[in-house]
Amino acid sequence: MSDYRGIVLAGGSGTRLFPVTQAVSKQLVPIYDKPMIYYPLSVLMLAGINEIAIITTPEDQIQFKRLLGTGEQWGVRFEYIVQERPEGLAQAYTLSRNFLDGHPSAMVLGDNIFYGHGLVGLLSQAVSRKSGGTVFGYQVRNPSQYGVVDFGKGGQAKSIIEKPENPASNYAVTGLYFLDGMASELAGKIQPSKRGELEITSLLEEYLNLGKLDVKLMGRGYSWFDTGTHESMIDATNYVRTIQNRQGLQIGCLEEIAYTNGWIDDDLLRQRADLYAKNEYGAYLAQILKG
Repeated sequence: MSDYRGIVLAGGSGTRLFPVTQAVSKQLVPIYDKPMIYYPLSVLMLAGINEIAIITTPEDQIQFKRLLGTGEQWGVRFEYIVQERPEGLAQAYTLSRNFLDGHPSAMVLGDNIFYGHGLVGLLSQAVSRKSGGTVFGYQVRNPSQYGVVDFGKGGQAKSIIEKPENPASNYAVTGLYFLDGMASELAGKIQPSKRGELEITSLLEEYLNLGKLDVKLMGRGYSWFDTGTHESMIDATNYVRTIQNRQGLQIGCLEEIAYTNGWIDDDLLRQRADLYAKNEYGAYLAQILKG
């Protein structure tokens, strides 16, 4: 069992997806056959993390609780934290201070999807680190829309700039952050940026200045989706549908991960399969039971 605790940042107003998200949180809308939040949750569970804080808006929290409950059906424990106002990604660490209680953490953005052969290995490397932090760089065509890594001559990250006009590289920092137990304290010292937010890049810069941040690159074998637009949601949905239909394997199947991790037994998996007996998801769970 990992000493790490997880955070899923599922707050925000989702204005880029209006009118779809005027009545429902974007992290609850479907990406093919599962709610969006299943995918970031699956990343934390694949990393062996079973204590997870879910940060939501006040009005959306009841819907997340209705969907996810306590987490016991997957052998995990959820704690729900309210974000009254979205004031930057680094705010998640100050809001989660009591939940983290000095533990190292993995935070994933609620609209991010990761997939690829070797992903579990990357996650395992990150959680094995005892101090400092690990983030992941992913090559993109439009880096100015992201936090961008500037690499030094030796290939080490020397800075991370939020949405630069002239990007120093094509590597964006993904929405997955492994940080040690100092994250909440350091986040509390950050000053708001010009746009009035506690930027995650400012927190990462603190780790860089201490010489304690490692940027791992995700190569061609990985896929990363930031599903904050209608177009990217369609792309992610088509990707998940294609992989699942061609390979017969589920992406983001929380029951499968929990069962593989030994967090739930045959009886609980059978209950979940019976719950979804009328669709392919339930059939997939039943197939797992058959071995």
